[in-house]
Amino acid sequence: MVKYLSLKAYGKVNLGLDVLRRREDGYHEVRMVMQTVGLYDKIDLFWREKPGVTIETNLYYLPANESNLAYRAAALLLEEFGIQSGVHIRLKKFIPVAAGMAGGSSDAAAVLYGVSRMFGLGLSLEELQRRGARLGADVPYCVMRGTVLCEGIGEILTPLPPMPQCQVLIAKPLVSVSTKSVYEKLRVDALTPEQHPDIDGMVDAIRQRDLMGVAARMGNVLESVTASEHPEIGIIRQLMLDSGAVNAMMSGSGPTVFGLFTSPRLAASAYEKMRYGAGSQLVRQVYLTNLFNRKSI
Repeated sequence: MVKYLSLKAYGKVNLGLDVLRRREDGYHEVRMVMQTVGLYDKIDLFWREKPGVTIETNLYYLPANESNLAYRAAALLLEEFGIQSGVHIRLKKFIPVAAGMAGGSSDAAAVLYGVSRMFGLGLSLEELQRRGARLGADVPYCVMRGTVLCEGIGEILTPLPPMPQCQVLIAKPLVSVSTKSVYEKLRVDALTPEQHPDIDGMVDAIRQRDLMGVAARMGNVLESVTASEHPEIGIIRQLMLDSGAVNAMMSGSGPTVFGLFTSPRLAASAYEKMRYGAGSQLVRQVYLTNLFNRKSI
């Protein structure tokens, strides 16, 4: 048994996000290319003698109970394996919240891995992914990490070769959005063929290590909902393009916008503009990072 672990829970962006249909059970069938980025939350796990889970965070508005995915991840394994001691979670958030970057799912994935290691459960990454699917559609991907084609409702994962490295500028607007609400408002039958990203072409470009080919195929059908309600998304996207991004778009259900840069100089300049210049009145959080291509926790 390990009594203390320090973990990093990395965020993600969607290089491509297509929705094929709404299923009879209410879930949406998707095809997405997911990519881990270097922005991460810090998680400390402490063994404690008293049974159960406790959690503390650096953000007052985050739940410190079973409404928190990290809490639920720990509780799931403690209950399943009948563990009589407990765990305390200290969560320090950096990934924007309610922003389309899977921060909560990544926290849950890291905690699943950490609790398995702390109590010597010996769960493989595949076994962690199966349990993660019970917590949320993005959790299995967050266990796997890297460049991945996600299908079904997000649970069918096909690892891809690592994306060519580049700089990633991330900007979270002042608003937050509900993923559930965005999907409920999406009208798949009203999407034009042009709004559906070329996921197959993107996968081919990744296999050929063609960064510009990937950038040319970036697209997110959920922008038709979120960006129409929050026009600042489009403004931020254009600011990134004007600053030298090879492409920029909204991640996930939004509202976070990210841009890919092949020039570190232009990326740094764009960061300054977003943090202190033209974009500063539109955003709450700005980060300059890169791609994270280590494939698993």
